[in-house]
Amino acid sequence: MEASLDVLRTIRLTGGIFLDAEFTAPWCVAAQVAPEDCHPFTPLPKGIIAYHYVSAGRLLLRVGEGAPLEVPAGHLVVLPRNDPHVLGSHLDCPPVSAEGLMQATVESGIARIVHGGSGEATRIWCGFLLSDTTTDPLVAMLPSVMTLDVAQGVAGPWIESSFRLAASEFATGEVRSPVLLSRLAELLFIEAVQCYFAGLPPEQLGWLGGLRNPFVSRGLALMHDLPSRHWTTEALAREVGLSRSAFAERFTELVGAPPMRYLSGLRMQLAARRLRESRDPIALIAEEVGYESEVSFTKAFKRTFGAPPAAWRRGQEGGLAAPSDRHDEESEEC
Repeated sequence: MEASLDVLRTIRLTGGIFLDAEFTAPWCVAAQVAPEDCHPFTPLPKGIIAYHYVSAGRLLLRVGEGAPLEVPAGHLVVLPRNDPHVLGSHLDCPPVSAEGLMQATVESGIARIVHGGSGEATRIWCGFLLSDTTTDPLVAMLPSVMTLDVAQGVAGPWIESSFRLAASEFATGEVRSPVLLSRLAELLFIEAVQCYFAGLPPEQLGWLGGLRNPFVSRGLALMHDLPSRHWTTEALAREVGLSRSAFAERFTELVGAPPMRYLSGLRMQLAARRLRESRDPIALIAEEVGYESEVSFTKAFKRTFGAPPAAWRRGQEGGLAAPSDRHDEESEEC
C-alpha cells in the first residue's frame, strides 16, 4: 500500500462542500457536479471528483444503468470521474434535476435543497475535489463509484467530529472553516481510494509502481484514456518519447507485465465493468474496448473469465470477477 500513498501524494487536490440537501421520501433526483457549482472555489475547474456524505437517513444511488447501491447514514460515496448519476429513496420513478431544486446560496456559498414527500428524511452534504488535470492516470483506473464508512479506520473519529462541526456551521448559515472542509474532502478521497486498493488482489496493483515513473505513467494514462485505439508498444513508446525497447523494459519492470499484456488485461476489466453496469449490446462494448469484431472479443473474454460475455453477464450478482492469468494473443507482444 506504500505505492498507493506515494501516488496519492502527487495529486494536487482542492475542494469543499457546495450543497446541503434535505430530502424526504419519496424522492429521486438526477445529479452531476457542474463547473459552476465549484464557484467561487475555483474559476476554471478541470478534473472534478464528486462525493456525497449521508449524515442522516439512507439513499440509493445508481450510475448509468448499473445496479443501485445503498448508502446508509455515516457513509460516503465518491464518484472519481463525476459521472452523471441518480439518487433517491426509490429509483423507480422519473428523477428530478437536482440543479433545478437548488435554492439561492447563503452567504457561506453553500446551496440548499429541501425536497420530497412526507416520509423518511435523508440529509446529504455534497462536495467536490478538483485536480489540475482531466487525465490523471490514477483517477482513470478507479471504479465509477466507491463507498467509505467514515467511522472505520484511524481517521474515523476526526472525520466524524469535523462533519459535526460542519453541520453546526450549516445550521447557522455561516461556514467559517472552508480550509477545514477542503482538507476533509481530500482526506475522505484518500481514505476511499486506500480502502478500494485494500480490497484488490495483489496482481491488480502492479500499475501503482508504474505511476511513479513519468514515461510509464504517461503510457498508462494513454491506455486508460484510449483503450480502443490500436496500440502497439512502438506507438506508445513514440508517444512518451522513448525507444520501443527502453519503454518496454521500464514498463515491464515497474508494472510487472509487458505493455500489450497489461493492455489486454485492462480491456478485459473495462469490458467486465461495462457488462455488469450496463445493458449495452456486446458488440458495442467490444468496440469500446478495442476489438474489431464481437467474435474476437468473445474468444478473448472467455479465455480470461472462463465464460462468454453474455453468460458472464447473466451470472453476475455482485462484485466484478477477477480475470485469470490467461490473455489473448496480443498479450504476447512486449
